Order: sequence, then C-alpha cells, then structure tokens
Amino acid sequence: MLVEMMKQGFGIAEDLTCAETILAGANQAYQLGLDADALKLAAGFGSGMAMENVCGTLTAAIMVLSRLFVKERAHESTRIKELTQELIKTFEAEMGAFDCAPLKAQYRTEERKCRDIIEKAAEILDRIVQRELQCELQRELQRES
Repeated sequence: MLVEMMKQGFGIAEDLTCAETILAGANQAYQLGLDADALKLAAGFGSGMAMENVCGTLTAAIMVLSRLFVKERAHESTRIKELTQELIKTFEAEMGAFDCAPLKAQYRTEERKCRDIIEKAAEILDRIVQRELQCELQRELQRES
C-alpha cells in the first residue's frame, strides 16, 4: 500500500517534505478524500517542525490516523491516543529515535535524502491502518449477524 508508493519514489518529483509525502501518499493509498488545501496542513511539519524535533513523517502519520479513526474529536475515546503512542513507540524501537536530528544523522544520505525514514514510517503506518481497518470490518460484520 503506502510503503510501496514510497519505495517507488512518491513525492520526489513533486519536491514534497517528509510530512507532505506521508500525508499526500496516504491520501491516495487510503482514499482519505483530502483536497489540495487540506494537504497543505502538513507543510510546516517537515524537518521536525523546521526545528529537527519530532520527525515530520510521524506528525503526518498522526494526521492520517486521526482522519481515519476519530469520528468527531479526540476526547470521544482513548483510541487516537493509543494509536499515536503505538506509532511513535514502534517507530522509535525500529529506528532508534523519533526526533528528526538523530534520525537524519543516522539515516539521511545525500543520495537518498530521508527516504529510508519515510519508508519506515509508511511501513509502520500501513501495519496499524490495515490492522485497525480489519478490526473495524470484523466488528461491523459481528453487528450485522
């Protein structure tokens, strides 16, 4: 899904930041229905909010999880908090950090830029989204039977 798009270079030709790449790619992969103006919301989150703080791939992935799994607002349940924590903890466990500066120091190259980081975030997001959508489908089927 999303990770395959990233591996094929999604966002490179368009010169998107890491955050823009994840949000725009997820918009297509998961059919989020976001228009061009909504996609601009990720622009300021690249390069760790321009301060090398939390990686832009993660902030965009959280936007995706919110779009998919929040019905009206975050306080309606603990679900978005739990999914956000899972995303960040899994990313940190697999990459060694979640802040932009150490990630760039370890993974960014002149040739690939931050593609390895983008691909890992997409892979983790795919796993969470696919599992959660499958769970929603199963709950829906149980309600119908």
